[in-house]
Amino acid sequence: MKYLLGYDIGSSSVKAALLETATGKTVASAFSPSNEMPIASPQPGFAEQEPEMWWKELVNATQLLKQKNSFKPDEVAAIGISYQMHGLVCVNKEGKVLRPSIIWCDSRAVEYGDKAFEKLGHDFSLKHLLNSPGNFTAAKLAWVKENEPKIFEQVDKIMLPGDYIAYRLTEKICTTDTGLSEGIFWDFTTQAVSGELLQHFGFDKKLLPEIVPVFSRQGELSKAATDLLGLKKGIPVAYRAGDQPNNAFSLNVLQPGELAATAGTSGVVYAVHNRPQYDPQSRVNTFVHVNNSPAQPRNGVLLCINGTGILNSWMRKQLGNYSYDEMNKLAATAPVGSDGLKWYPFGNGAERVLANKNLTAHVTGLEFNRHSNAHLLRAAQEGIIFALRYGIDVMRQMGLEVNTVRAGYANMFLSPLFRDVFAAVNQCSVELYNTDGALGAARGAGMGAGIYKNFKECFTGLEPLQSIHPQKDLQHAYENLYHHWKQQLAKLLS
Repeated sequence: MKYLLGYDIGSSSVKAALLETATGKTVASAFSPSNEMPIASPQPGFAEQEPEMWWKELVNATQLLKQKNSFKPDEVAAIGISYQMHGLVCVNKEGKVLRPSIIWCDSRAVEYGDKAFEKLGHDFSLKHLLNSPGNFTAAKLAWVKENEPKIFEQVDKIMLPGDYIAYRLTEKICTTDTGLSEGIFWDFTTQAVSGELLQHFGFDKKLLPEIVPVFSRQGELSKAATDLLGLKKGIPVAYRAGDQPNNAFSLNVLQPGELAATAGTSGVVYAVHNRPQYDPQSRVNTFVHVNNSPAQPRNGVLLCINGTGILNSWMRKQLGNYSYDEMNKLAATAPVGSDGLKWYPFGNGAERVLANKNLTAHVTGLEFNRHSNAHLLRAAQEGIIFALRYGIDVMRQMGLEVNTVRAGYANMFLSPLFRDVFAAVNQCSVELYNTDGALGAARGAGMGAGIYKNFKECFTGLEPLQSIHPQKDLQHAYENLYHHWKQQLAKLLS
């Protein structure tokens, strides 16, 4: 029997999944830690994690996986990696991490990206980078350069979180074009690293790792990693991608017009297209998709709302004694519109869709003698969906059609209420699949290692579980509610 091993490096946990190559079926999955990994915030707007913590939890998740299925070390044919996007890991010549990783929801670098946008010019940035440098990895490195010069002087290579995990597995430092595009280092016109961006920030190109294809034998499992994981030395690491391009891949979203969604810590809608499209205000962002090639360009337009599942988990901590399933059931007992209670879930760092403003979260319309836990929970789900609709409207303004969205049967999409309201508010159908980021990474490893001949073979075993279509009565009710929510948002922004 041969298996594919996928890892998904999130900011909350690390998940491992084992996929049977012949059938495409899930054999086992596990995650670690059981509680969420901590995110340090040494100053308001800062968000950091220790890369060593990701590695420790990957080792733990692997051991838990082996407890669920006693597979043999030589039965793993390839390893794939999915990872939280936009993080910055700095290492010295010895490969030692120099500071905690500045992760995706950190807001400190906004002004560095904004200054670069002005200096490079809006026309250049949008035509070549398809984005403002914004609050992405390049701008985060600029913050380190200016605020921690002694650390910056020691930096030999920078990596994204997935690059670092691949390095710990293989002892080889490399990256991908998709990863560099996530960091806003990539020039879509020249299909190479942007020399103009490096020059503006004063970065030496040597700081960037070697570029390898997304689907390829990127390195082999080292002896040190073998000893820790209990796997066979030499297993190829054959795929890596950021969590949202990988989520799209896990759902077989590869062709223009196809869309994927996820609602974990953050909420994302991701649309594939074959043209260099951009939003003039960079409220949604374009990156290189996993199956991009010179002959068949594939890019992904990404809408991200930082405060999604993290609002739901925050509510659980505050209310106490509820499981997520109980929360979903309780939310469904409140009326449509939550009796005027509104949530604005922008409490997890600068929001790109709000022009990188850190609005923080707001609750409006709360009445102590009227509203209950059920109202709070339903309003939270409605507010998350309204925030996603706000960004989906931007995507539609770009000419993207949002008719059918594929999502994994996980996180917020486990809630029947969330699914129904999402479909109604966004006037689209939702197709649910039994897949996740770790399983997507496993399938990607099969492609990269040459185990699968094509994508059709790669997605054997992936079947839709359920289709949700918008209900007309909900559509009508929520259209009015959304416009009231949007009007209040405009007041909060002003």
